[in-house]
Amino acid sequence: MIVRIEDNCTACGLCIDTCPDVFEMGDEIAEVKVDKVPAEMEDCVQQAADECPVEAIVVE
Repeated sequence: MIVRIEDNCTACGLCIDTCPDVFEMGDEIAEVKVDKVPAEMEDCVQQAADECPVEAIVVE
């Protein structure tokens, strides 16, 4: 699984609260800390994407 954050991120921090091993706060928006999401983290990444209020998390 690959995940990225779109520019419409509002930096609410929900993804970081949901999956801190994958997401971190950058200068202005959240950022992804890993190139490829480990299998054991896929559920929390999907949850973060589903709960993102502006749908800025793209899972591929």
